[in-house]
Amino acid sequence: MHETMKAQKLDTIWVEKPWGVDRLPPPFDARTDGRVGEIWFRPPESNPLLVKYIFTSERLSIQVHPDDRQAQARGLPAGKEECWYILGAEPGAVLGIGTRHSLSERELADAARSGAIEALMEWHPVRANMFFHIPPGTVHAIGAGVTLVEIQQNVDVTYRLYDYGRPRELHLVDGAAVATAAPIPSHLCREVDDAVSAMLLDSRHLAVAHLRGDDLSLLAGAKDGAMITPLGATIAADGVTARAGECLWVEDVGTIEAEPGARILAGWHKP
Repeated sequence: MHETMKAQKLDTIWVEKPWGVDRLPPPFDARTDGRVGEIWFRPPESNPLLVKYIFTSERLSIQVHPDDRQAQARGLPAGKEECWYILGAEPGAVLGIGTRHSLSERELADAARSGAIEALMEWHPVRANMFFHIPPGTVHAIGAGVTLVEIQQNVDVTYRLYDYGRPRELHLVDGAAVATAAPIPSHLCREVDDAVSAMLLDSRHLAVAHLRGDDLSLLAGAKDGAMITPLGATIAADGVTARAGECLWVEDVGTIEAEPGARILAGWHKP
């Protein structure tokens, strides 16, 4: 019987998007054959988490994801909770998270139909080393000129409310029904000190930590394994290496080795 690998480098999937970029930032090869909007890391089968990079040259749609109960009522296995770590942002870049004031289901649907939702969104100025938690039900959108790492529940469910006139399907009935259209609590947004290790998120489904190579102690909570995304320098686990722009699934986080100055974004699922 073969011994189960404790670590594996995940396959990289390049995804073209109309709002993507034709020149990727470091550490990726700048050249692209099209407009790359996302780089996914294919998780092991049945893994509950997905990690991806997102690159934007235009605004993404205003959208919302259901929670577990809402998703299961619609025949889906689970809802979708996610978070964003900002790697870079052009001057004036923004993220839309929450609405300026509370909206009822009908008010949200009407605003999406008319386009008024764009002005009703709460647009947050964004810069590198900011972190945002997007709980299910949060109305959100990523603006142009942003590079980020997203860690999310591995469920493909997005209800698009508004897409700036692009000819794509909208999901107003389901989207308005699952949304909590309201201003977001301040704790969903935080600045990250990239010189220290710290927990960034400890929620219903997700735990996310920013780690320095000389202090990996927070990984003790990842008892069932973790997605490990190096942000600088090369790391190793169970003989498998990864550098910035790559991602490891590590079953035994005790095998992770990193240089003291390495920076790592680690995410793990909370069953």
